[in-house]
Amino acid sequence: MVSACLLGVCCRYDGKSKLQPGMEALAEQFELIPVCPEQLGGMPTPRVPSERVGDRVVSREGLDVTHHFQKGAEEAFRIGQLLCCDGALLKERSPSCGNGTIYDGSFSGGLKPGDGVFAELLKNNGIPVYGETDIPALLDINH
Repeated sequence: MVSACLLGVCCRYDGKSKLQPGMEALAEQFELIPVCPEQLGGMPTPRVPSERVGDRVVSREGLDVTHHFQKGAEEAFRIGQLLCCDGALLKERSPSCGNGTIYDGSFSGGLKPGDGVFAELLKNNGIPVYGETDIPALLDINH
């Protein structure tokens, strides 16, 4: 599975994408399944930015949007199970997809250790999670 925004899909909170170099080469080596857990959870695009605060996800406006993030993570996970995905390349620092480091909940750009809701679900189920900075290493796997 791959965060759809990394493939150039305009699904991020700001309505933009984060197309990454190397995605075409990855697509030649792996079957890439695009997912956007936030959209799958019913959130609009564009949408108000959200960050994890403890076990909750809160929008910049102070709304608890945890249920959208949990539902989206579950739906994206279901897609991965149906298609027998054995790994995930996800958008770093995201409240859905962040792996090891996420925004700190202050909406100031600060970071803290932690995982996004979807990344956490994948890890809890034994699915390896990578971020966009891992693309060069993933490209080297099959060489």
